[in-house]
Amino acid sequence: MAEITRIGVGPRMSEAVVHNGTVYLAGQVGTPNASVTQQTQDCLAEVDRILAAAGTDKTRMLMVQIWLADMADFAEMNAVWDAWVPAGHTPGRATGESKLAAPAYKVEVIVTAALP
Repeated sequence: MAEITRIGVGPRMSEAVVHNGTVYLAGQVGTPNASVTQQTQDCLAEVDRILAAAGTDKTRMLMVQIWLADMADFAEMNAVWDAWVPAGHTPGRATGESKLAAPAYKVEVIVTAALP
């Protein structure tokens, strides 16, 4: 049976779960009430940190889901994303509009990545 490794285990969820060479990150959010730019930067910095803790990095992302509280913020979020995502290693991605956990959050990023 394949081992399951949990990273950043909390009472409600783990920051990430690793199984069969795949890393599944919990949704990452940024500083409440900050701009979409700042929240996106915060989310992606957390993605980098958690992927490193799992032993991988953003060049190994398989799929990313991005939830925006308002699709009017799509271009602002994409400007940060485009500067961060490694050329030639872009993952599959879906972006949608959703009511997030609290009104102070504008962006949530969910990543699935492969281990080396």
